[in-house]
Amino acid sequence: MNYNNKKTLKDIEVNGKKVLVRVDFNVPVKEGVITDDNRIQAAMPTIKHLIENDAKIILFSHLSRIKTEEDKATKSLAVVAKKLEEVLGKTVKFVPQTRGAELEAAINELKNGEVLLFENTRFEDVKNGEVVKAESKNDPELGKYWASLGDVFVNDAFGTAHRAHASNVGISENIAESALGFLVEKEVENLGKGIDAPERPFVAILGGAKVSDKIGVIDHLLTKVDKILVGGGMTFTFMKALGHEIGNSLLEEDKVELAKEYLAKANGKIILPVDAACASTFADVEPTFCGLDVPEGLMGLDIGPKTIELFQKELAGAKTVVWNGPMGVSEFENFKAGTVAVCESAAKLDNAFTLIGGGDSAAAAIKLGFKDDFSWISTGGGASLQYMEGKALPGIEAIQSK
Repeated sequence: MNYNNKKTLKDIEVNGKKVLVRVDFNVPVKEGVITDDNRIQAAMPTIKHLIENDAKIILFSHLSRIKTEEDKATKSLAVVAKKLEEVLGKTVKFVPQTRGAELEAAINELKNGEVLLFENTRFEDVKNGEVVKAESKNDPELGKYWASLGDVFVNDAFGTAHRAHASNVGISENIAESALGFLVEKEVENLGKGIDAPERPFVAILGGAKVSDKIGVIDHLLTKVDKILVGGGMTFTFMKALGHEIGNSLLEEDKVELAKEYLAKANGKIILPVDAACASTFADVEPTFCGLDVPEGLMGLDIGPKTIELFQKELAGAKTVVWNGPMGVSEFENFKAGTVAVCESAAKLDNAFTLIGGGDSAAAAIKLGFKDDFSWISTGGGASLQYMEGKALPGIEAIQSK
């Protein structure tokens, strides 16, 4: 996939124009307080560029999923508008509507360099108590309406690039000019560098619970990588395929045959754990270490010390590393050692391009203090996963070419 031909902010003239910007402000909110503003910070380069170039800036985003009218009470972007003012050091006009006269009037009153944020786009998914999914099913009328509010559309929300929504694809299809924001441009550039044009040796690290979640990724990456290191719950479906005992560990019975096929096709490229940190229940307790077989009554919750050593050896000298998915139940203090060790090993590589494909592994790296030690940490788990599968991203496809 080559998205380097898409228009970017540098290719468009924004002075005096009403610029619609789809941002990803889907931030964690606890009791009315934003607990992590990384996504707001990530949108700053685009927003500041538009302010400096005298655009009239209309921002919009989703926040969580909206399934009922009650959800709207706790999922308003009002809290984000306050935080955005803080981060920007500038007034942000918030309009608690997704359409209508109040929103249109506020947009028409904007002066050059002013910023407006309107309400959660997914409020359009529920109308009068009925689930209509106008935003998430890309209702043609809604996309056309939102497009009518501006002159130019900029997509800077990588987190939803794998979805065809009214707020990305719908607007793109109905507006005279569209471009990628700086964040999405960097995402595309870095994912392309890591996955489509890697320097060798190229090692992928895949974790997470299920083989089924990563089938497409394994399939696509086997044609590109030198090695795939497998950790997390998905390990045990592969171990079962090799005839090992897995005790009460996570198993996708219906994927065992597929795991056998992958192992045959991989021709030694798939590196599996040689031991595990186990417990008798899914709880944060002192681990018992097991070898290749997990005894009855125990379940594997992390890779073990010998596997950590093996993975460190396999990572040594790598020039490109792509990581997606934790090695164990990393939220448990006793079962985070594998994820920490892989994170440290990848972060410390010399002259290597290291990429984390969003999601839990990105959260783990940031929480463990390795945020600045990776070449790129993606802001979109689902979107980067889809890119790793070699599949198109509708939100980016819809943007005009240069």
